[in-house]
Amino acid sequence: MKLNKLTGFDGVKGPVVTIVMDGIGLTENEAGNAIKVATTPTLDMLMSKYPMVSLKAHGTAVGLPSDEDMGNSEVGHNALGSGQVFSQGAKLVSESIENGKMFTSDTWCTLTDNVKNNDSTLHFMGLFSDGNVHSHIDHLKAMLAKAKECGVKKVRVHILLDGRDVGETSALEYVDPFEAYLDTLRDESFDVMIASGGGRMKITMDRYEANWAMVEAGWKTHVLGEGTQYASAHEAIEALRAATGAIDQDLDPFVIARDGKAVGTIEDNDSVIFFNFRGDRSIEISVAFEAESFDKFDRVRFPKVMYAGMLEYDGDLHIPSRYLVNPPEITNTMGEYLADTGVKQLAISETQKYGHVTYFWNGNKSGKFSEELETYIEIPSDVVPFEQRPWMKCAEITDKLIEMLESGEYKYLRCNYPNGDMVGHTGSMLATEVSVEALDLQLARLLAVIDKLEGVAIITADHGNADEMYEIDKKTKGAKLNKDGTPKAKTSHTLNPVPCIIYDNFYADKYTVIKDGSYGLSNVAATTVNLLGYEAPEMWDASVIEVK
Repeated sequence: MKLNKLTGFDGVKGPVVTIVMDGIGLTENEAGNAIKVATTPTLDMLMSKYPMVSLKAHGTAVGLPSDEDMGNSEVGHNALGSGQVFSQGAKLVSESIENGKMFTSDTWCTLTDNVKNNDSTLHFMGLFSDGNVHSHIDHLKAMLAKAKECGVKKVRVHILLDGRDVGETSALEYVDPFEAYLDTLRDESFDVMIASGGGRMKITMDRYEANWAMVEAGWKTHVLGEGTQYASAHEAIEALRAATGAIDQDLDPFVIARDGKAVGTIEDNDSVIFFNFRGDRSIEISVAFEAESFDKFDRVRFPKVMYAGMLEYDGDLHIPSRYLVNPPEITNTMGEYLADTGVKQLAISETQKYGHVTYFWNGNKSGKFSEELETYIEIPSDVVPFEQRPWMKCAEITDKLIEMLESGEYKYLRCNYPNGDMVGHTGSMLATEVSVEALDLQLARLLAVIDKLEGVAIITADHGNADEMYEIDKKTKGAKLNKDGTPKAKTSHTLNPVPCIIYDNFYADKYTVIKDGSYGLSNVAATTVNLLGYEAPEMWDASVIEVK
């Protein structure tokens, strides 16, 4: 799988660096645009003086079902790292439900037969919204209907409130219609109800082992049935909002109870389906359910259940061991080609996005293609709400990246600055402005070193977020307002394109940037290998440059 050399251009003398500014999208609209409001002399200089094309980072351009679907970091880094577009989790699951394959799969039959044979409970657990980034509530509803049809008698649903990929206080817009839907299913032979829940940033959905205490809190809530008790999810959400003022993603865990007893603890011989299709925030809870030997927290008890994920969340470590839908087979990635060609590579980010520049970049594969040629560096993230530390670890990432650049050891380097996305998700306009300004400072430091080494940078993003911190009125293009007249905060990704800037002060006469193309994130890989002096493999999407 070696790359062929270009004729007429040997590549740049120094390193090629891909800089992913997570959550930095492009829009002319100024309402809630933290990037426009922030003081960003480096970004301003880049966008005015260097060739730039815009890249689609959502919908079909990254393998999602429709162009109404916002992009996310997982599919974005898959496209950046593979140079191709693959059907992604949401689309695969929808197709599997529509054609019925999910319900004839060995996993579905094993889990439903288990509860029927043992007169036990089928549990569904996952992110409870139609955000279509980690999950979709329609998938849950389809599985519930099929479970009843299959003869399952008792089902419990454990809901993780979103408020991040959907409106920040929209939980009841999902809970109330869902309760009505359960009423249509419930009868003498089918006992179904919500059993527990909590905010997605409070329990269960940790990633990259940043905070196992979140998973422990989820275990206590869903499995052990420990926690504050309420009669219904609606009552719990209203009470917790009134008590804490928290938005959905940060709501404390709750347990639904009858006569002081939790209605949905998880017991021996039960079956459990985690219905998220995205892997990063599904792996740790899956390990907790499946690992015989486990030291991350005290599970108190370890029920012998049949557990399955919607997909296989880690293809190398085979987590979980059972899953309902086969994940996309992502092959011929840039990392593999560069390793086979003998190019030394470095990947770096902080914990929050480390998996994106490694696992997702490499096509949802753990580990390296070459131990000798690849170095991965993780800077530990802060374990505090990111609006309190909006600069995150961008300075530390830059410190280490500069050290690695100056070592002269690496020809291709990639990094992810999480600021625009992780702080953008908090809904704090002020904190996000600060996060973008912190990023801008570090870009200036980094570009100076790339110049010193006669290198080139490709500066891009994986999707938007910081570009739209307010919910936008489609007619007026202004911010939607709360009852008190303040702008309504938006915590989700945007549908805006992202920049792709070629920062090159040495070799720009060797190629032409084709500015009138229709591009997506998958065009970055070919551009990268061209700058390294190689032809792009034919299965990749085209480069945005043409070598003279």
